[in-house]
Amino acid sequence: MRSQIRTTVRFATFFLSFFLLGSVALDAQTEVTDWTRIMLKAMQTAGTNPMVSSRNAAIVEASVFDAVNGVKGKYTAIHVTPAAPKGTSARAAAVQAAYASLVRLYPLQTSTFDAARANSLNAILAVNAGDNRQQRVQDAVSAGVLWGQEVADNIWTWRSTDGFSSIVPPDLGGSTVGQWRPTPPAFLPGALPQLATMTPWVLVAPNQFRPAGPQALDSEQYAIDLNETKIMGSASSLARTADQTLLAKFWQSASATYFWNRVALELAAQEDMPLIEHAHLFGELNVAIADAVIANWDAKYYYSFWRPVTAIALADTDGNPATDADPTWVPLITTPNFPEYPSAHSAFSSAGTTVLANFFGSNTPFSVDSFAMPGVTRSFANFDDALAELVNARVFGGIHFRSSCKDGQTLGTAVGTYVLKNAFLPGSGDDAEGDED
Repeated sequence: MRSQIRTTVRFATFFLSFFLLGSVALDAQTEVTDWTRIMLKAMQTAGTNPMVSSRNAAIVEASVFDAVNGVKGKYTAIHVTPAAPKGTSARAAAVQAAYASLVRLYPLQTSTFDAARANSLNAILAVNAGDNRQQRVQDAVSAGVLWGQEVADNIWTWRSTDGFSSIVPPDLGGSTVGQWRPTPPAFLPGALPQLATMTPWVLVAPNQFRPAGPQALDSEQYAIDLNETKIMGSASSLARTADQTLLAKFWQSASATYFWNRVALELAAQEDMPLIEHAHLFGELNVAIADAVIANWDAKYYYSFWRPVTAIALADTDGNPATDADPTWVPLITTPNFPEYPSAHSAFSSAGTTVLANFFGSNTPFSVDSFAMPGVTRSFANFDDALAELVNARVFGGIHFRSSCKDGQTLGTAVGTYVLKNAFLPGSGDDAEGDED
């Protein structure tokens, strides 16, 4: 964790940049941050599902991390033991690992990746030196490309058997009171039920941190939660402010993978971080989010709890005298097609911010944008403030109960903390940045 002095300096720098420039300039770039941006753009272009985005990002960033770490040997590997030949370019390895992973994940965008790869490698090769020095750089880059490809191939083979491609029967829920069932307007089956049993990246098992479950239908807290969502989350709510409507739509407009990688890019740009630390940051961030997805999906399909749009319409069946049915109730945001408990965005985001807080400090200020809402930026004094707004966003959007969001955050924090304590651990390598790195 960074010191309080550095946090204070960053806070001042952030707001000075924000007011003078309108945003924080991303100027401390490496091949890792460059290709993280390329990855996010690829997901945006393809319209990748938020849960699938988490897996894809983990594949890319784990490959980049193991490729760079394979040269540096500074941390324990996520999968591929550090074994790059001496003199290998870590920068070229990062480029090739990202490129090879993205081509497999998004083959229709190969021409875009080809151009980006050429630009990245040419930038590494663009040194003003004598012939001997130039040849050394060329040899280092060639070795880096070979090593990056080897690592990407190994990560791809490993995750190809993680259960993501398993064919399982459609989940249609059921009609028991409190049980999830397909929701309007499309009444689709539950999305991606196979994620609930996927092999985690770092966790021992998907159910390792399974929460205790949703509030009992006849409890006072359940009534409080339902009535709050009923009032604040209605499409026609008069109690919700304009900003509350905006924040609900904002946090729904992109995936947790997009939001927290964008934040990581912003914060990393304010630090003097070498290539290996960028690889460490984005590897740990995206693996933590990916494992939070698996843990969350385990809980969602284990408890199979109904969504507010169902619960409010059928409140006369829940056995709770403090709830009243409204069959005409419609949420502000279209309800996702999977069970309610616990909140997914809350879990994914909490896992991500746990990692970011560990890197940058829990009281770090930041802003975040969304490609789907140009010109809208949300700014926060710290990560807890952002997570509090996210809870409100899910309630004000009408798609979650507050207790579900809080339990989702507890789950995500547990996953993020476990990843920090059990993976990407310090080794004995050298993080010095050589000319060919």
